[in-house]
Amino acid sequence: MAAITRRHLTPSATGPALRALAAWTPADAPGGGLHPGDVGWHLRFDDAGVLLWSCDDVPVTVGVLDGTVLHVTTAPGADLATLAADAVDLGADAVAGVSIPGWEPVADQRWVVLSWAPRPVTSRAVPVTAADVADRVLVQRAAFTGSTFTVDRWHTMKQSPAGDLAVDVLVRTPAGEPAAAATGWFAGPGRCGLLEPVGTHDRHRGHGYGRDAVLGACAALTGRGASAVAVVTPADNQAAVALYRSAGFTVVRENLDRVRPDRTVAAPH
Repeated sequence: MAAITRRHLTPSATGPALRALAAWTPADAPGGGLHPGDVGWHLRFDDAGVLLWSCDDVPVTVGVLDGTVLHVTTAPGADLATLAADAVDLGADAVAGVSIPGWEPVADQRWVVLSWAPRPVTSRAVPVTAADVADRVLVQRAAFTGSTFTVDRWHTMKQSPAGDLAVDVLVRTPAGEPAAAATGWFAGPGRCGLLEPVGTHDRHRGHGYGRDAVLGACAALTGRGASAVAVVTPADNQAAVALYRSAGFTVVRENLDRVRPDRTVAAPH
């Protein structure tokens, strides 16, 4: 039996991982814990690392280590025993995306996967241009406490191997203030796209701007040929789940992180 090898890819060398993830992305909703868009968003950091497992130079697993949580997607029939051993070797306390035998699900860390089918939409969202980048970043920082997003990191993301997969939209108030934004990620024609991230400025919530950003990104992705658009959000984030439902998303499934048998609590994402 051929050995499975693990490589650490630098941001500029992530093309093989992105292509493998795209090939493994179904039509209705992403499987596993990584979509090409998850890697694309991760690549906003210039020191971002991506893990690639291969057998005879054929990719079988792609992973991203976020703290002590290993997010992975595998090819059908991948060797989960090898992945479990490597997860421990990497210092991971939890794995998101696969059911590793012997690792225990964490009931209070549930993630809802929702999917949106193509349909005609109306939206106030417009594509982010070079002149809009600072406002797009402003929305992100105002929407998420502690966000470290910057204009430089936006450019790093767009210049990465995943940059061409991204669609970025912005919604403004009637007065022209940046109100909401969404980044969507294309995985190829006939495959499910992904929203990551979506945010509404904390001063402009409750006016439908977030819904418009979601629908604008969905329309952009399906316009490129995506068969559907998915989003993954914590199950206890009721406001986010309500937003996606209002935009026409339906729940596909719930995912549970899994922890090593000697651990009781997974690290936060």
